[in-house]
Amino acid sequence: MDILQDLQDRGLLYQHTDLDSLRERLAEGPITLYCGFDPTADSLHIGSLVPILTLRRFQLAGHHVIGLVGGGTGLIGDPSGRSSERSLNTQEVVAGFSDKLKAQLSRFLDFEQEENPAQIANNYDWISELSAVELLRDIGKHFSINNMLAKESVSSRLENGISFTEFSYMVLQAYDFLELYKRNDCELQIGGSDQWGNITAGTDLIRRTQAEKVKAHALTMPLVTKSDGGKFGKTEAGTIWLDADKTSPYQFYQFWLNTDDADVIRFLKFFTFLSLDEIAVLEQAVKDEPHKREAQKRLASEMTQLVHGEEAYLRAVRITEALFQGALSRLSADEIAEGLQDVPSAQIADSDMLLIDALIQVGAASSKREAREHMSNGAVSVNDVKVRELETKVCDLDAIGGKYLVIRRGKKKYFLGEISA
Repeated sequence: MDILQDLQDRGLLYQHTDLDSLRERLAEGPITLYCGFDPTADSLHIGSLVPILTLRRFQLAGHHVIGLVGGGTGLIGDPSGRSSERSLNTQEVVAGFSDKLKAQLSRFLDFEQEENPAQIANNYDWISELSAVELLRDIGKHFSINNMLAKESVSSRLENGISFTEFSYMVLQAYDFLELYKRNDCELQIGGSDQWGNITAGTDLIRRTQAEKVKAHALTMPLVTKSDGGKFGKTEAGTIWLDADKTSPYQFYQFWLNTDDADVIRFLKFFTFLSLDEIAVLEQAVKDEPHKREAQKRLASEMTQLVHGEEAYLRAVRITEALFQGALSRLSADEIAEGLQDVPSAQIADSDMLLIDALIQVGAASSKREAREHMSNGAVSVNDVKVRELETKVCDLDAIGGKYLVIRRGKKKYFLGEISA
């Protein structure tokens, strides 16, 4: 498998130090490469999937991959892509985040493979042992301030100011590459295009410090953007995380299912392991029968199974179909909670409460007059059953799992009442 050609065909090859030289090196045999992930939260988000899955593509092609968790650099803060200083977390918090990121990386990289297992590393192991004198004398002397100021990650921050702490981040990431080169014969670093300045600082440091004629390589993937200018990986509910406790599998599935026609083929190339021939068939389907949304369904299927597993995917499909078809009775209480966690909701403590009052409580109506109008007009359904009787009480309704009232006003506006009485 020609990994570079595959990356190029998928639109994943953005910047590189010397592609011909790297291609020659890969022709000689497997290369060791790494990508770093700083523990700035207790979960990675879907923006991290492009570099993670690129590591996976290299591993599947027979190369040796290292997932580097930035337990050390996570204490400093990367200025790349930011307009202001990052709030610094404590060492204990960063260590906890690091453990969670290691577990997440293990979902995508094969650490159990006998012939070519992936490796995990934490840069805290060497950064914590680096003294200030060593950093300044042995590493810092190889960095030109003029060159550092010219890097996008630094130059974009000069107007608003940047601390020496974040200014030094580039030096530490470069040091990571040098350490992995010495410890693991690592010759290639990959990352998002926003990391280009930091990555090439590492290739320069290796060139300057190693006596042997070594050629360190770098390549980046493009940052994912949406055709409408919106920010990828963000919804009204917030960031799409890889942790199921932060973004449920149903929400995750819905995110991909709602991909715009203009983006779906590019996302299939970036994020899935479908062949380009399979993707070409789906591309034709988008042109011929866009209303069927076959490409979006396949994208949502591939990504949800990859990140959360087949069982979670099937559950997400079941919730989606039940909500779309008006078959809420098929769902369990847990599935109702998962599928409707983003809709307006409220606790209903009094089961003798009139439904009119419950509508106000969950936000389906602003007043009793408005609630009566909605019910009289047949616009209110509870658990897929229209309710017109104005004297209906909460206790008269058949709650799902004895717990939930799914209130729909009109065709698409959902509200959730949780009976706690």
